[in-house]
Amino acid sequence: MSELTPRSIVEELSKHIVGQDEAKRSVAVALRNRYRRSQLSEELQEEILPKNILMIGPTGVGKTEIARRLARLVRAPFVKVEATKFTEVGYVGRDVESMIRDLVEMAIRMVQSEALAEVHEEADRAARRRLLDIIAPVGGRQRQPQNPFEALFSESEEEEDEDEAEERDEILKQRKRRRQIARKLDAGELDEEEVEIEVQEQKQSMIEVFGGSGMEELGMNLESIFGNMLPSKKKKRRVPIREARALLRNEEAHKLIDDDQIQRQAVDRVENHGIIFLDELDKVVGEDSSRYGPDVSREGVQRDILPIVEGTTVMTKYGPVRTDHTLFIAAGAFHTSKPSNLIPELQGRIPIRVEMDSLSREDLRRILVEPKNSLTRQYIELLRADGVELQFTDAGLDAIARISEEINDATENIGARRLHTVMEKLLQDVSFEAPEEVSDCVVVDEAYVEEKLASIVEDRDLSHYIL
Repeated sequence: MSELTPRSIVEELSKHIVGQDEAKRSVAVALRNRYRRSQLSEELQEEILPKNILMIGPTGVGKTEIARRLARLVRAPFVKVEATKFTEVGYVGRDVESMIRDLVEMAIRMVQSEALAEVHEEADRAARRRLLDIIAPVGGRQRQPQNPFEALFSESEEEEDEDEAEERDEILKQRKRRRQIARKLDAGELDEEEVEIEVQEQKQSMIEVFGGSGMEELGMNLESIFGNMLPSKKKKRRVPIREARALLRNEEAHKLIDDDQIQRQAVDRVENHGIIFLDELDKVVGEDSSRYGPDVSREGVQRDILPIVEGTTVMTKYGPVRTDHTLFIAAGAFHTSKPSNLIPELQGRIPIRVEMDSLSREDLRRILVEPKNSLTRQYIELLRADGVELQFTDAGLDAIARISEEINDATENIGARRLHTVMEKLLQDVSFEAPEEVSDCVVVDEAYVEEKLASIVEDRDLSHYIL
């Protein structure tokens, strides 16, 4: 995190998102401030609150992608929620506190995945030993008296020596065979052979609990409540050795990690590094404050969101979670309303406002080729799997961007998402016919684009049905 300066954060985001420099700078500063805060004393850390951000702009310009890439950059817990899914407390619908519970669940999976990766090699060695014990066990004969009187008629010392020698020879043969099988196992020669293993059965002992504030489903594991009263069951499975090794490795890895420590780390990561993307905030702005009757999906939701954004403690099944230092990035188009229509208290908790730019033809052209895993590269790699080489000329890319812009202007402007539908329509024939009836190379030039998309451009009525 110390190496991620605001400038380097913007550079990383620019690998995936075209334009929107102001938004990138705002989130980069917010992220860097987290590192700066971590370098201060604990007393001062409590006083410094995150500056939440409101992104204002039409759909398809990169609001969600900026927030998602930002969280991925620093491996921070991230959830995207739509404000329209929530209703005011006391009414049927999702409780606003569920977004924090979702964020904690995401953090648990993230921290657990990192912990499992750390013990991967040790777990793999343990799984290999278990697999060898099943395929090539080593052990002497167990001689136990069948009844109390048999011990009185023990064998002579010479017979015992012969038995011990035979047992030693048998163990040596078993060890030699085990080494041979181990070499084949490591070389992958036995991957397709089937073996019967005993693995712990995955239980889904869950019950639903309805919280006091709204009908919120909380999963409670019965096994964690009653402990050893519900012992874990094991079942036998006959699977290929490759799959058996993976199953045993996963089981051994879970034995090596500390669930309590994972929960503590996850809660700490949510409280200090969590990011919540609150989309469609403009949809919960009231149209007319003078109208009568309750407004359970607008101002009521804003009032319930306020304490979460402001900073409160939410009870989860992993313990209390504070939201004081969780970063909230809100977004909305605000076509029919304005950010000033939000309740004043909520406006004060989202102090940074960023105007997102609408995408021009040049922006659409850049989006086709500049991002790290651009749309054109995705199609090139997909068709290469069928032996078809796809080539895009500059004129062809210009035509795709121009037609996408024209459709956006003539119908609903959905920004960069228009490129997905246009590209799918453009390459529908070659995707269907590959690899049977397509030549080794397909060149997408201006003539090809005009031919495949002519019907859409000419027929305005048809373009209304193209997303």
